[in-house]
Amino acid sequence: MWTPDEIARLCYEHYRIRLPKQGKPEPNREWTILAAVVKIQPIADQACECPDKQVQVTKEVVSMGTGTKCIGQSKMRKSGDILNDSHAEVIARRSFQRYLLHQLHLAATLKEDSIFVPGTQRGLWKLRPDLLFLFFSSHTPCGDASITPMFEFGDQPCYPVSRDWAHDPSVEASGNLETTEDKRKCEDPGSSMTKKMRLEPRTPDRKVTNSVVHHQSFGNQESDPVPPSVSSSNLTSEELAAVARMAPSGAKVVDVYRTGAKCVPGEARDPGQPGAAYHRVGLLRVKPGRGDRTCSMSCSDKVARWNVLGCQGSLLMHFLEEPIYLSAVVIGKCPYSQEAMQRALIGRCQNISALPRGFGVQEVKIQQSDLLFEQSRCAVQAKRADGPGQLVPCGAAISWSAVPEQPLDVTANGFPQGTTKKGIRSLQARSRISKVELFRSFQKLLSSISEDKWPDSLRVQKLETYQEYKEAAAAYQEAWSTLRKQAFGSWIRNPPDYHQFK
Repeated sequence: MWTPDEIARLCYEHYRIRLPKQGKPEPNREWTILAAVVKIQPIADQACECPDKQVQVTKEVVSMGTGTKCIGQSKMRKSGDILNDSHAEVIARRSFQRYLLHQLHLAATLKEDSIFVPGTQRGLWKLRPDLLFLFFSSHTPCGDASITPMFEFGDQPCYPVSRDWAHDPSVEASGNLETTEDKRKCEDPGSSMTKKMRLEPRTPDRKVTNSVVHHQSFGNQESDPVPPSVSSSNLTSEELAAVARMAPSGAKVVDVYRTGAKCVPGEARDPGQPGAAYHRVGLLRVKPGRGDRTCSMSCSDKVARWNVLGCQGSLLMHFLEEPIYLSAVVIGKCPYSQEAMQRALIGRCQNISALPRGFGVQEVKIQQSDLLFEQSRCAVQAKRADGPGQLVPCGAAISWSAVPEQPLDVTANGFPQGTTKKGIRSLQARSRISKVELFRSFQKLLSSISEDKWPDSLRVQKLETYQEYKEAAAAYQEAWSTLRKQAFGSWIRNPPDYHQFK
């Protein structure tokens, strides 16, 4: 049907052709992260006499996002008109929600061809059974999925990571991750850390086990701090014994890529010890800010949540018979551990029980491409060699949705790029994927449908505020409550007064 390289190539091409120069990194000085949702649809009228024949599919990017920034807690607004989290993965998902709203409008109002077909209950819709959605990101999600071990091997792409490492609770990490401007110092091929890793000759880059491609890393997302020494003299004898169990084929784990994401209050803390004992794995984390703390959970945590609750969110759940799940997650070439991805996105939630009908922990397929994003930190660093000036993350975020009207949205600091302080309260100073604008699109959809065709969840009581509409999606809220109680109890939630806008 598709390969990871096909998905990566499609997304990179879409980025080059369909996204404007505005909002993209300044050449040789800035880098960014790219994420997208891709629709997979079988080509109609295929002859299927041969059971082994590969099904031919069309692949279409339906949403895309770039970005690396978050706003601090002090800049959050109760009017819902600012983007709190502008990491690429979050931008792509919010852009996907905009696409879903448009598709529901096509189905429910215009009676045109859509990805949705009528459900079994009044006012509800469901995804066409032949459609799949994949999620692509040019880098592993910040947080738990980006805490991956470093081995003593040479150039560091891409050795298979021992399964023991991902599941041994005694092992912590000192790796790296992806957040605001802290993203990927270790990714720099010329950095002191990477040079220290080149201690032995290279071995083959990939290994395929049970049809799953396993990779290891060559650097990671977010670390601006001085890279840790990877000398084994930093480790105690107990730590060395634990670390030795992680290495494939007897290779030695000497450190772990560090993430800038911090453990949330109420969770266990990172030990912060030198070398491989720096991080704990499997914890909820919050994205870092520059001095001002953020309230944004890491992308690893958010993708894990989507894998249980769906990508549609609570508002759209009013119109849907079942959640919209991702069938696969594809990661571009970057520091990578298959086991860390499995643990972060699936493993932490796999024992959840008693979810409402239609909800469940998905066994999402996780794979990595061998294709590097041309504007990733690693690629830009390699191009500029020892060029002047500091390499910095791009300050802008780009949103693109497969919708007919104004598909593009370029923001900085949570508002459309170019917004002045004086203009912040104007309608023009709202991103099309901000909470308030997605809510207005939802209300517009609702007003275009006659009340006798509304779903039951919207007919029971008069709803006004964003918070009231969210809370009225009873099955979604029950699933979210179950997820918090059984797995994500320390999840940071915005106070209700940030959702009282109409």
